[in-house]
Amino acid sequence: MSKSAPSFTCTACGASSRKWAGRCDACGAWNSIIEEAPLSSGPKPLGPKGKQVPLTDLATEEAPPPRASSGMAELDLVLGGGLVPASAILVGGDPGIGKSTLLLQAAASFAKSGVKCVYISGEEASAQVRMRAQRLGLTDAPVMLGTETSLRDILTTLDAERPGLAIIDSIQTMWLDTVEAAPGSVSQVRAAAHELVNFAKRRGVAIIIVGHVTKEGQIAGPRVVEHMVDTVLYFEGERGHQFRILRAVKNRFGASDEIGVFEMTGQGLSEVTNPSALFLSTRDAPAPGSAVFAGIEGTRPVLTEIQALVAPSPLGTPRRTVVGLDSGRLSTILAVLEARVGIPFTGLDVFLNVAGGMRVTEPAADLAVAAALLSAREDVAIPRDMVLFGEISLSGALRPVSQTENRLKEAAKLGFTQAALPKGSKPGAQTGMKLREMADLTAFTGEMFGAG
Repeated sequence: MSKSAPSFTCTACGASSRKWAGRCDACGAWNSIIEEAPLSSGPKPLGPKGKQVPLTDLATEEAPPPRASSGMAELDLVLGGGLVPASAILVGGDPGIGKSTLLLQAAASFAKSGVKCVYISGEEASAQVRMRAQRLGLTDAPVMLGTETSLRDILTTLDAERPGLAIIDSIQTMWLDTVEAAPGSVSQVRAAAHELVNFAKRRGVAIIIVGHVTKEGQIAGPRVVEHMVDTVLYFEGERGHQFRILRAVKNRFGASDEIGVFEMTGQGLSEVTNPSALFLSTRDAPAPGSAVFAGIEGTRPVLTEIQALVAPSPLGTPRRTVVGLDSGRLSTILAVLEARVGIPFTGLDVFLNVAGGMRVTEPAADLAVAAALLSAREDVAIPRDMVLFGEISLSGALRPVSQTENRLKEAAKLGFTQAALPKGSKPGAQTGMKLREMADLTAFTGEMFGAG
């Protein structure tokens, strides 16, 4: 019998090939291709005829899945309203960002609300987890704790205990004795995730899996793991900031891109029920280079401060430093300002930052970014009571964005009295705010800064 040819798999995208290469042809990642052990035999033919699958039409009505509340409003919001039985949830985040702290607090909160919880740690000893629980004041929570890396033993234990929630920390430490590969390899991670998800569906146990992330910020291992689970959450934040953002990038039981905001304190993570007020709490008198953006995160309107600094550059190539925004978007806005409005940034260093460690991805932030840049360059402060939002096209036109009414309501609630937005927006029934609608970037710079 001929020997099976070796197979090479990309850890970033899961693409397979017959030979090793330094760069993946599918996704372009470097040094991400590893060899997988070949199957000892080919696929076996199907056995006897299977049973017929029951089919229904789209009009069939089913009751929504029951949900268990954790008592942590921010966590319930990101999960779509609470924990769904038999769901599989993948949580990723940078090392030391607070993933284990968050999940231990969540396990304690679920356990106190009547959900039987099992916490399995493959990275820490029981004493270390107990020390964290003691520091967080959770020693009285009825959480069952275990430390193990053998997935066979873990599933046997869960099958005997039948908890409502099981937390696995982390998937990269688990190993399956049926797979001839080291823990953390593509084969082990994929097989372990498959077994855990199948167990969750068969036994009705909700499982939360912790995943390590790569230096690019993606969950390590094959991307197929993210397709297997029902929900993918990222725990984000800067080490130097006390704020942490729990973001849903995939959710089969709720809205994606929903966020929950937490603050890291000496007693663990505390919820932030009004993130807009918190992100803007340190704003003092109006200062050049500061603009308030009314954004939407999932279903929640969130106001954040965008800060810019523009200074003469002593270098031949000016610096462009961006924190919390896409650097490519900054380059586009600078090019539009120079080509369409006639305001150059040549020979100037540009520094852009989103206050509070937030990360803004929606194009609606374009107008606020341009306003902060122009404010810093012209040394003219934007009115303290003004919010801005709108997308900038390559022609310099301002385009309306979605959920204008919700953005304005959140701004009015926090005391803002005027807004700069694209012409043609639909503000709805919002009253009490002065709306300054503009058609293009030239009109905006002329009205706000007397330029253009």
